[in-house]
Amino acid sequence: MKKIFLLALIMTGLAAARAQRIVIVDTKYILNKMPEYQDAQKKLDQVSLQWQKEIDDKQATLNKMYKDYEAEQVMLSEDLKKKREDELFNREKEVRDLQRQRFGFEGDLFKKREELVKPVQDKVYNAIQKIAFSRLYDIILDKSEGITVIFADPKLDKSDDVLRELGIK
Repeated sequence: MKKIFLLALIMTGLAAARAQRIVIVDTKYILNKMPEYQDAQKKLDQVSLQWQKEIDDKQATLNKMYKDYEAEQVMLSEDLKKKREDELFNREKEVRDLQRQRFGFEGDLFKKREELVKPVQDKVYNAIQKIAFSRLYDIILDKSEGITVIFADPKLDKSDDVLRELGIK
């Protein structure tokens, strides 16, 4: 819905576009051409593979423990069964927690991506902003992930006018 509205807004403003300078960039294309982005991406992939292997190893150990428990279950006393079940439960929780820590929302991979990729993305954004000011572009759209406004001349922002129209100050 948001994209459709943005596209409709752009289409309606095409007549006014002659007065405004609107350009399109593809940040994904730009990033993929940058050696430092490719290096950062490789480092991320290596770290991710290393962490996934760590989780897979723990999961393999847990699976072996389950098999062993199933095979020995009939010979174990109730106390030993309970002890082994608790151990299995704790190991399973440990694997889930590690997976969440490494790959979960704002986990280690997210933080590593912020550390490695964000500076490169900021460099691209700053270059786009510099071009926008030097060439007097009013709006720059990014076509890499659908249409997204990545720069707009602040004088074009009419949000305050809309708020006034709504009676909000």
